[in-house]
Amino acid sequence: MLLVSGVTKQYRDTLAVDDVSLSASPGRILGLLGPNGAGKTTTIRMIAYITTPDQGTVTFNGQNVGPWSQRVMGYLPEERGLYRRMKVGEQLEYLGRLKGLARADASRAAKSWLERFDASEWWSKRVDELSKGMQQKVQFVSTVLHDPELLIFDEPFSGLDPINADLLQSVILDLKDQGKTILFASHRMEQVEQLCDDICMIASGRIVLDGSVREIKQSFGRDTVKIEFAGSADFIDSLEQAERIRVVTRTHQAVELRLLDSTTPRHVLDAAMQHVDEIFRFEVVEPPLNEIFISVVGESTARAKQAAHHQGVRG
Repeated sequence: MLLVSGVTKQYRDTLAVDDVSLSASPGRILGLLGPNGAGKTTTIRMIAYITTPDQGTVTFNGQNVGPWSQRVMGYLPEERGLYRRMKVGEQLEYLGRLKGLARADASRAAKSWLERFDASEWWSKRVDELSKGMQQKVQFVSTVLHDPELLIFDEPFSGLDPINADLLQSVILDLKDQGKTILFASHRMEQVEQLCDDICMIASGRIVLDGSVREIKQSFGRDTVKIEFAGSADFIDSLEQAERIRVVTRTHQAVELRLLDSTTPRHVLDAAMQHVDEIFRFEVVEPPLNEIFISVVGESTARAKQAAHHQGVRG
């Protein structure tokens, strides 16, 4: 169990993290979400014991994090940290030994993981000979080869094509099934929705929403409509101009939209039937996580700006 309790971190005049509390359990994936500058990376660095909180505590398995926890943790940062002129094999052996593995064990684990990623032939290649996606695979292997109990993945799919992204996703789900405690940070909401059991949204250094993905989506109700059609799309423009809907995604003959105010699904259906030749799909669903993120973070940012304005006026 990872437990973050009331942590605060300030850098000069910037309050990067403000009284954040969260927990991650074995066998579940916690998604850590937030816009740039929200405090996600600072929170992760405190969990990884790269920096320490000004207030609050971070514990893993009931013990304050420290050098000991770094040995049972795997951290894949958003920025790559590989030695570009070093060969893949010797680099993985070296990083494994830093985590406490004997050379033979590090070599055996590295070869096994590279084989799983269909990358055995990279053993003698230098890192700077590899593509961005290939380097990301090597960095992932370096994160997991010592069989850590706690895993932190920050944008792990960066640089990967769809096939390799699917492969990596299946590996992460396997690690979850093994009972690992996993923290996953990403801007790609569709991946968060597919992978995560729980989410924690941070904006302006504070938690604005947390809980299980299933419960959070249910709490926002079924106010999203998906339509596939043939014919004119003028009904979308007219509804949007009247501020009855907000378009989430739109293609030539399909739209996903959010109902605004008192707009009903029947109102949208009636408007569509006046313009289109055929409707192939009309479905009312829960909002996608991306819409929830925009809604919650947008409201939180607006409130923060309003509070800062009032404070400035009082000052």
